Amino acid sequence: MTARSIRRAAAAILTGALALATAACANPGSTAGGSGGPKDSVVVGVAYEPETLSPLLGYGKDGNSKIFDGLLAFDADMRLRPALAVALPRIGDGGLTYTYALREGVTFSDGVPFTAKDVVHTYRTILDPRTNNPSRTELDALRSVEAVGDHTVVFRLKYPYAPFAERTVQAIAPEHITAKQDVNTGAFTSRPIGTGPYVLTGWSRGEKLSFAANPRYWNGAPAVKKLTMAIIKDDDVRATRLRAGDLDGAILPPNLAAGFKGDRTKKTWTAKTFDYRTVTLPTHHPVAGDTAVRRALDLAVDRQAMVDKILEGAGKPAYGPVPTDSPWFARGTERRHDPAAARKILDEAGWKPGPDGVRVKNGVRAAFPLWYLSGDKLRQDHALAYASDAKKAGIALTTQAGTWEVIEPRMKTDAVLAGGGSPGDPDFDQYLLLKSTLAGDGFNNMAQYANETVDRALEDGRRTNDLAKRRAAYDTVQRELAKDPGYTFLTHIDHLYVVNDGWDGLSTQTEPHDHGLASGPWWNVETWKPKAPGAPQK
Repeated sequence: MTARSIRRAAAAILTGALALATAACANPGSTAGGSGGPKDSVVVGVAYEPETLSPLLGYGKDGNSKIFDGLLAFDADMRLRPALAVALPRIGDGGLTYTYALREGVTFSDGVPFTAKDVVHTYRTILDPRTNNPSRTELDALRSVEAVGDHTVVFRLKYPYAPFAERTVQAIAPEHITAKQDVNTGAFTSRPIGTGPYVLTGWSRGEKLSFAANPRYWNGAPAVKKLTMAIIKDDDVRATRLRAGDLDGAILPPNLAAGFKGDRTKKTWTAKTFDYRTVTLPTHHPVAGDTAVRRALDLAVDRQAMVDKILEGAGKPAYGPVPTDSPWFARGTERRHDPAAARKILDEAGWKPGPDGVRVKNGVRAAFPLWYLSGDKLRQDHALAYASDAKKAGIALTTQAGTWEVIEPRMKTDAVLAGGGSPGDPDFDQYLLLKSTLAGDGFNNMAQYANETVDRALEDGRRTNDLAKRRAAYDTVQRELAKDPGYTFLTHIDHLYVVNDGWDGLSTQTEPHDHGLASGPWWNVETWKPKAPGAPQK
């Protein structure tokens, strides 16, 4: 299990119903958006599929899991609210102790009561080195977790970790089931049981996840009784199936979402995000690992043109993992589009233009492959635009499409058009992206970036509750990344969703990179209500 797999699994935190899936695809009119059919089922098209549904392996770690609940959850404005806990935690000992009072009367979908021992089991198992959860470092601050009776849990930290409460949106697994199985390979990884609003009823790999409303759900029965997440990796196919009526909603790139503007039966939802597109520049490549080449590419790329032409304005230029409109963004780290300055950096570093215009240094051509994910139009377009800008500076990139199975073995030496980003605390994304000790750990630190100043600042930022000190630490990270880039950050993208306008209660949150399952207007599908007959569509 790689870190990337875990992150995709964590993003895959929404579910639906097996009986619906077949009927919906065969009979589009049976969905909520169809004419005359039942108003209690929804089918949505998403791009990614989880590799596991076990919270112990990373699924549901960032909230919004429809099979599971965390102690806390995020509301529409990304504020923490109680879920399996009855209130926000009581914090003591200078930020070293977090005490949660748990909700009573909650059961798992198999009828077994939820208690404090399930919380303790979940966190202790994640922290166990034998558990294949590469996101374990996100709980590095946690020293211990203990149950006090059936309805109180106490977390004790090694050091003050400001965003710890946000980590307790982590989905909780049932101890009475998972303790009896191999945590990494047991049946629970694909046949989970939780306390959430939906129950998994079927999983056809590569095709769909199907779920039904949980009749035991502690927060009331959802009006959407059946939910299907259709796994459709190709953007064009998702748009075609949405137009044909096979889907009630889908995530789409801007150019395809624009094709539905004249459809009065559908509404387009825009979600602000921390989702960036970046090019990994692997340290172990003789060209991509050269600091001069990295700095030159940082200036050669035309980020604003990508926003205007590829995203059609649905996004903003990216200069690092932190969006420019975040209060954590370090002002002054914006990089200008300056091809002349890029060429000057290469000239001074000894990269001289060859007969074909491609630069050469010590017999090495400034050339390397750039991979992007097959079927992902946004990544393809970013890769092609980046290669075009690089060529103007004398750097030749060969763009190639592939699945993650093809790309992953090549990441140490080949560049990748990658994505990432996590809203909330800056520790959440920057530590996994830049920490040198995580280089080569699956999809963490894909560029195998190593910078001692950045490493120290990342540790400083996560080991204090002092806001001023934390701001200084993450300011240092961003400024150092501008001087010594291991990635070329391109854009932060907004997520666009087109959904049949037959339900009330839809909204969007600020979203992470992983999207479509964990996020989208269906992040709160359990609270949707069908529009009354004759109600005007917006």
